[in-house]
Amino acid sequence: MLADCTIKDYLDKAAAGTAVPGGGSVAALNGALAAGLTEMVANLTIGKKGYEAAEDDMKALADRAAKLRIKLTGSIDKDADAYTGVMAAFKLPKTTDAETAVRKQKIQYAIKHAALVPLEVARDAVAVIELAGEAIDKGNKNAASDGAVAAMNARTGALAAIYNVKINLGAIDDERFVEELTQEVKELESQINKKETAALANVSV
Repeated sequence: MLADCTIKDYLDKAAAGTAVPGGGSVAALNGALAAGLTEMVANLTIGKKGYEAAEDDMKALADRAAKLRIKLTGSIDKDADAYTGVMAAFKLPKTTDAETAVRKQKIQYAIKHAALVPLEVARDAVAVIELAGEAIDKGNKNAASDGAVAAMNARTGALAAIYNVKINLGAIDDERFVEELTQEVKELESQINKKETAALANVSV
């Protein structure tokens, strides 16, 4: 499991010249780190003098950030597994017409899955940007820079995941599927910039 690697081992694997972990897995890692930092800002606010009015909001925010952190951590391996599935489909035999037809079907299924996984990562990372903004706005001002790093990491994770969606869409024959995901990608891209700008506007350093 990639998510169980030490930081050094994960970086070594990323640098090894193998197909996994690739950009999609790293996108999920960025999102998970961002969620963790957002959770940290909330936890550094809870129980602190001067932030009593924000305590309930920060407890709820910490809970949401924790759930996203756990989900995005799982996506580190989920994305790698999806790409492994694509490679396995391409290795299927194609010596007969029947085998070729089955292989094509399996490839299309695997690539669709490989597009949907980073799309989910992008959705989750966008949610983290918004949470980071709330943490910066209402949370401990001494941790505002940590919230800013969270927002920027989440933005990177979201955009990186979207690139992985796009590259897979180019190999999918199902036009309706491609159209639907393309539209959602455009909407997410628009949200990313707006939410990051809004989040960082509350950082005063």
